[in-house]
Amino acid sequence: MNTLVQVAQGAQPSGAGQADDAPRVVPRTLSNRQKAAIVVRLLLNEGADIPLEELPDDLQETLTHQLGQMGLVDRVTLDAVAQEFGDALDSVGLSFPHGLAGALDAVNGKIAPATAARLRKIAGVRQIGDPWQRLREISAEDLAQMAQAESTEVAAVMLSKLDTAKAAQLLGHLPGPIARRITYAISKTANVTPEAVERIGWSLAAQLDQRPSQAFSDGPGARVGAILNQSAASTRDGLLTALNEEDAEFADIVRQSIFTFAHIPARIATRDVPAILRGVEQASLVTALAGAAADDDKASVEFILTNISARMADNLREEMAERGRVKQSEAEEAMTKIVGAIRTLVDDGTLTLVEPEEDED
Repeated sequence: MNTLVQVAQGAQPSGAGQADDAPRVVPRTLSNRQKAAIVVRLLLNEGADIPLEELPDDLQETLTHQLGQMGLVDRVTLDAVAQEFGDALDSVGLSFPHGLAGALDAVNGKIAPATAARLRKIAGVRQIGDPWQRLREISAEDLAQMAQAESTEVAAVMLSKLDTAKAAQLLGHLPGPIARRITYAISKTANVTPEAVERIGWSLAAQLDQRPSQAFSDGPGARVGAILNQSAASTRDGLLTALNEEDAEFADIVRQSIFTFAHIPARIATRDVPAILRGVEQASLVTALAGAAADDDKASVEFILTNISARMADNLREEMAERGRVKQSEAEEAMTKIVGAIRTLVDDGTLTLVEPEEDED
């Protein structure tokens, strides 16, 4: 027991019933490393979920060795360490991340991308945390480009570390032969070590830091398409014709980014129609529905009326009849407001457009 407690000879008794010359049990003198091991063991015994895997590898190893060396600890020492740990927590006013890498994780998405990229280069590639978490936040299209630039084996590891939905999207952006090779290569990853997977993750994450920062988050085609969405039909058609003469490939990309009132039946799920109408003023809605002249626009009107309650549809039909003839400019302006309401829902993440089916050759 001498190794577990220290005895203060001649100390005053700490409680009634002890002899005057009885030794008083005092806590052991422990190093900070030993105290940390006791706290971790105590928390684990209480069922706490401690993210020890987020510690640097050397600290995880040191802690594990220390846990194996502790042996028995008396209750007085345990109580003293727990009290000291509690006092330390109570005295903490604010906690900051450790090092530049930790600070970058804390302000991720809050500072300019160019600034973050420059600071990550200063901090170095190796960081505390999971590199695959950063990669999971990248779009499937960008991941597909990275996969095509890497070896088949590395791409197979990347595919295995993504969630199934993201992995499926990634495969959808790859040419068929490449997707098949990568999928088959997964069968050869059974013996890949965790260390190798981590090295691959950090290597891929480093590529993100080496990319030049972009002034625009959307591609050129998407930006032009967004502008033409708000343009009059005659202006939009004329510009698309001119673009097609200058660059047919770019014109096709722009067309894919355009969403107009006529696209509603093909791109909107029936269950989302009521939510869209709630974001449109009644007067604009009636004007758009009553002013539809082209066959595609009339199909959108019928789609909308079919996918709302019968009572609301009847009321709209009555108001459309009362509205009478609508000028084309007024109808287009009202249709643009409906399209704008749809775009707002898409940007907020509350609505997802149905992907158009590609024409089969």
